Amino acid sequence: MASSLHKCATMNVNEEKSFLKSGHLPTLLSAFLYFDVSFMIWVLLGALGNYIASDLNLSPTQKGLMTAIPLLGGSILRLVFGQLTDLIGPKKTGCLGLALTTLPLLGGWLWADSIGKIYCVGLLLGVAGASFAVALPMASRWYPAKHQGLAMGIAGAGNSGTLLATLFAPRLAEAFGWHTVFAIALVPLTIAAVVFVAFAKEAPGPVKKNEVAQFAGVLKERDTWLFGLFYAVTFGGFVGLASFLSIFLRDQYGVSKITAGDLTSLCVVSGSFLRPVGGMLADKLGGIRMLTVLFGLVALLVLGVAQVPALWLGITIFFLLMACLGIGNGSVFQLVPQRFGKQVGVATGILGAAGGLGGFFLPTLLGSLKQSTGSYASGFSVLAAFAVIALIVLAIAQGEWVGKWIGKHGRVKPVEA
Repeated sequence: MASSLHKCATMNVNEEKSFLKSGHLPTLLSAFLYFDVSFMIWVLLGALGNYIASDLNLSPTQKGLMTAIPLLGGSILRLVFGQLTDLIGPKKTGCLGLALTTLPLLGGWLWADSIGKIYCVGLLLGVAGASFAVALPMASRWYPAKHQGLAMGIAGAGNSGTLLATLFAPRLAEAFGWHTVFAIALVPLTIAAVVFVAFAKEAPGPVKKNEVAQFAGVLKERDTWLFGLFYAVTFGGFVGLASFLSIFLRDQYGVSKITAGDLTSLCVVSGSFLRPVGGMLADKLGGIRMLTVLFGLVALLVLGVAQVPALWLGITIFFLLMACLGIGNGSVFQLVPQRFGKQVGVATGILGAAGGLGGFFLPTLLGSLKQSTGSYASGFSVLAAFAVIALIVLAIAQGEWVGKWIGKHGRVKPVEA
């Protein structure tokens, strides 16, 4: 009896441990910085898009493809990096990713002088996008279930690197030329690498080595595809818009290149910094409840953008839209560790790939439909339709999930006595 009481008391103490004491803060912050700088580099072509398009005289379709190709590269490589994270651990995988990211930066600086070469550089920039499959599992493995949403939200807030790219890259390109911006980006990359090597630590316990069969097993699960749809809408929508918004604003409203970057930064900041809020709210209110509301809001806001309103109203809608997408990213990944457990590394790589594919799809669609129809409205309408589809799928699937691996509305399932 006394032994049972002691165990219960110990469990209560552990359950009350604060967020700061329950994991490893240096690793969490290192994961954030790694993801932040990598994300900044990943979307450089979008941030520099107006300068490259002007220099190379690109069509709307070429503009869309230029900003989308890095997202495709990241989508493909996230599968590889997700597998490597489980095979050799997130720290070794992260070090490899940081080293390889120097290649597209050198290419953009010293080599890329045609649209074909820009496409090649963009594909290699996918290495930076693959950082997602490293940073989130690294953070997740250090924290208990009740803090998963906040921990992964903080690590995932590295998508704020988009803000750094859209805010500073146009100004640097204006002063030094867009080729030189790739060289300048090597500086923060080096700083992030030093911090990551010095402070990031693997979580205690042996590294789980997943075989290809296990990877295929996760890929075959229906829920993996459903989560992929959700993340393609939230993360794909965020990164796709972040990459293409500067070009859209200049083409649609005729603002200057720097103003287009500044307005994009204003919109991006809401989604970037609200991702941890999404994880935290999902911890408290439930991930399913959050996503249900957010998918509905995303559909309505995108339909508002499709009307191509006045600039001030359009920026207001984009600001709110990016906020909803950022919160949605955090909400999706509050659910992921609960559903996939020890296979979160593999699942993160797969879902990250789905998000990257969503991001690739959006700018490509916007650019091609702009060229064929003369308007961006139809492209935004397609995004709204996907948000509605995700909402319907979530409403159907949650009946099976609740009580099985999650609690009511997607909260962490209570531990049975």
